[in-house]
Amino acid sequence: MATSAALDGVAAASLRSVLHRVQQAAEKSGRVAQQVRVVAVSKTKPVSVLREVYDSGHRCFGENYVQEIVEKAPQLPDDIEWHFIGNLQSNKVKPLLSAVPNLAYVESVDDEKIASRLDRVVANIGRKPLKVFVQVNTSGEISKSGVEPTLCVDLVKHIRNCPNLEFCGLMTIGMLDYSSTPENFKMLSDCRSEVCKAIEISEEQCELSMGMSADFEQAIEMGSTNVRIGSTIFGAREYPKKEAQ
Repeated sequence: MATSAALDGVAAASLRSVLHRVQQAAEKSGRVAQQVRVVAVSKTKPVSVLREVYDSGHRCFGENYVQEIVEKAPQLPDDIEWHFIGNLQSNKVKPLLSAVPNLAYVESVDDEKIASRLDRVVANIGRKPLKVFVQVNTSGEISKSGVEPTLCVDLVKHIRNCPNLEFCGLMTIGMLDYSSTPENFKMLSDCRSEVCKAIEISEEQCELSMGMSADFEQAIEMGSTNVRIGSTIFGAREYPKKEAQ
């Protein structure tokens, strides 16, 4: 049980509110809350705030930047299930996997090169297979990462041939303002149907990671199994003044 002191915290209270909203949205779609994973995305928030949410009983956290996760993860308990959800460059793969042994998922695999690099590094450091989502660009915006929907099946097949990766599902971010439209969610769902048919798995075996603070309830109602919630739990991001890197 979480301590009353921890539950008095703003972030912990916000998490409780989010979990209640997730439950309501899941029930609307004929599911239960346990069928939807809530990834608490802490972007720029200090470890003390993550610890507050951890102490309230939550164990699933996510980060967008390698620097953030490699700094925070060692300061927090190792039973956290970490998700990396940002753009990942090949030269950052080894630092990420080496520093975060409890990294459970990389949700942002969008080409064969990064998949192959993840596969090799997992093998080299001897960790258990890494669960991955394929990021799909459902908005058609050039500024967005993600594989084109028409190339999704080919990338999934490549990942399935990587012995140290476990394909888990598809992910999308949505529009430029990080909100999504029903069309974005429908496109990801359609991609899942194509993938499942191509590799002969059931749709239940292919998760959908879609929905963020602005649209997670709609995403759940449209089938999301994994929502990534940042500001609604932690408040607005706090960016320090630019310093020399």
